[in-house]
Amino acid sequence: MRYAKGIADGSITLTFRRWKRPQAIAGNTYRTAGGRLVVDGVAVVNADEISDADARKAGYASGDALRADLRGDAGSVVYRVAFHPAPGADPRDELAAADSLSEAEIEEVRGKLARLDRASPRGPWTAATLQLIAREPARRAGDLAPQLRQEVPDFKLNVRKLKNLGLTISLGVGYRLSPRGEAFLAGRG
Repeated sequence: MRYAKGIADGSITLTFRRWKRPQAIAGNTYRTAGGRLVVDGVAVVNADEISDADARKAGYASGDALRADLRGDAGSVVYRVAFHPAPGADPRDELAAADSLSEAEIEEVRGKLARLDRASPRGPWTAATLQLIAREPARRAGDLAPQLRQEVPDFKLNVRKLKNLGLTISLGVGYRLSPRGEAFLAGRG
């Protein structure tokens, strides 16, 4: 992502988006390619009135450059989203680092995976995905998804769900099991 470094170091503190309805809520924390961020405010703005100063806070040289890069339906409302980097470590990283699990924790993970499987319109997928990532770490999603008969965006979303449980880690290319994911697979019987 072009703006990831600026988001991570705090030099980018605004973004402008065309949305049919707000997609961010002030006070919430969101994960981005630049790391976690906390939304400070969301406001509707007139795109023609975006200042050069605000454009620079969004990583653009000028308001004109920002307006030229706005994506989405030109008839959609433009939102100004102010944010700052979230303090502290990503809780998923701390969760993923656990290299041993108690029986109670294994049962808790089993229950969460079972709920994900039940909620899926395609049926169970969690065990097969974990096993595939364990067998083929650092492989592209485009190589892994077809093995599970999934579209790449669906596969990536599923892996993100596993990451939220601390079971996988995203790499520069592909994924691997986290220490927690390895401990879960070793202990689940």
